[in-house]
Amino acid sequence: MTAQLPDLMPEQIEAMFTRSDGSYAFARWGRPVAPIVFGVEDETLKTVKGALEAVMTLAGHQMAETDPELGSNLMFFFFREWDELLAVPDLDRLIPGLQPLVTRLKDADASQYRAFRFDGQGAIQAAFVFLRMKGAMAQMPAETLALTQAVQAALMWGDGAFAEASPLAVIPETGATILRPEIAGVIAAAYDRMMPVAAEDKSHALRLFARLQAPAAEQPQL
Repeated sequence: MTAQLPDLMPEQIEAMFTRSDGSYAFARWGRPVAPIVFGVEDETLKTVKGALEAVMTLAGHQMAETDPELGSNLMFFFFREWDELLAVPDLDRLIPGLQPLVTRLKDADASQYRAFRFDGQGAIQAAFVFLRMKGAMAQMPAETLALTQAVQAALMWGDGAFAEASPLAVIPETGATILRPEIAGVIAAAYDRMMPVAAEDKSHALRLFARLQAPAAEQPQL
């Protein structure tokens, strides 16, 4: 039995990868993802890695224990105050301009921040995810937080991709939290081997849209 994914129009897909300045910018991982998580208990560590494995399986992308160049190429940092980042050894070497960045994030009362590095083809080479565990962020169930962050680390999304709607949904009958089928479809399409690892032309959104028209039975499920 097959069913179509919830409809996404090309302009909606385009908006998912559009920056605040109006430019289109897409990138996916070009190498196996080797994650490490700082600042959490072992149980939360397992939850974060489990969510990431689920999303990468959906994408058809590999994970690894280590990255040959960086050791770990996807780093999650959990903390309570932005100033704590300034005490992390050598973090200023990984994140240029760390001091002014921390100041900006404090002034904005931000709860999260992501930074990406790219290889020569424009693919994601490394990513750094910073999560300030206060307020609403601290109240979020670990599974929901982990899956949300795994989705946002799988691709370089636009600034407002999930500003109005979470990438997750709750099944009313069971209360279980799942990845919205249309977002799962976009991730799977983005990692199609015939698609580029990076794109700056809006026509890329049309190519993603075309792949979403395949029957749901052909789409990977989370």
